Amino acid sequence: MIIQKDILSFTSTDLSTQLASLGWEKYRIKQLNNWLWKHCVRDFNQMTNLSVKQREELTNLFTINSLREDKKQISNDGTIKFRYALHDDKKIESVLIPVADDKRFTVCVSSQVGCSLTCSFCATGKMGLARQLTAGEIFDQVVQVNKTCQDTYGKGLSNIVYMGMGEPLLNYKNVCNSISQLISSEGLNFSHNRITVSTAGIAKMIIKLAEDGYKVNLALSLHAADDAKRNEMMPINESNNLHSLMQALKYYQRITGNRISFEYIAFEHFNDTEKDAKNLVKLCSHFPVIVNIIEYNTVQGVDYMKSSEDRLNNFAKYLLKHGVMTTVRKSRGKDIDAACGQLANKG
Repeated sequence: MIIQKDILSFTSTDLSTQLASLGWEKYRIKQLNNWLWKHCVRDFNQMTNLSVKQREELTNLFTINSLREDKKQISNDGTIKFRYALHDDKKIESVLIPVADDKRFTVCVSSQVGCSLTCSFCATGKMGLARQLTAGEIFDQVVQVNKTCQDTYGKGLSNIVYMGMGEPLLNYKNVCNSISQLISSEGLNFSHNRITVSTAGIAKMIIKLAEDGYKVNLALSLHAADDAKRNEMMPINESNNLHSLMQALKYYQRITGNRISFEYIAFEHFNDTEKDAKNLVKLCSHFPVIVNIIEYNTVQGVDYMKSSEDRLNNFAKYLLKHGVMTTVRKSRGKDIDAACGQLANKG
């Protein structure tokens, strides 16, 4: 019995090697890759410039595991959350964040079903990790959300952020394979400058990302500028402390030339004091960095409280006064549990 493997789980190189061993010519392999990654066709029978024999061969050897839209919710602020069912009936969520005035349309994609990290403020971490997403499952979130974006706003996506469910750098191979197809001229031809990978902080994988030549933007989910507080919120910090992370990020910035961003959720009387701001200024002295301060989004069973507007603004003013490029982000999609830290397949 032949066990069929999802064709979208192969890298282009691995698929080419396998098909070449079956006698496929290079131009035929290129045609197939264009169908899969440029035209995003998910039915071998629709690949009409391949011979009937070749389409039958593909059908016998491979499957194409597509996403199925399971639920769609639209926020009062225009944010759209999608829940997708995978081929094994597991579910993931993606979010479309439109800023029509700026002609900016961002998709937030998931990289894992759930998450193995147990950050104390995050709903996804409470799910645990069910499995890794394949490169195709990550890529197809972009494809499907892009179609909705075009249908709704008449424009395609401008930005892709790996900030949904899961820790991208703990699914390194599949995340990088998805990025390769997104930026390829034989894929969606997306600029790497428009792609951001967010990480809770896996130092050795940050270094590997730089060495492997992926010049995407990198965002560190920081949330505390001292190890004691960060250990309390994010257990991953115990094995990837701030010193090791700053060294890895400094290396990444030097290799890629890209500005690093720090994501910083402000919690009332926990990490929003002047001392916290001073510690954060010190961390920002290592390399060019932008700090995105994010208001906390309520998660059931979590005791943290969001900072008051005054405390949050004073915190931001301190950073700006000391030369740190800072933005304060208002949450999007809170009413449909689509905001930062809220993705958990509810409902």
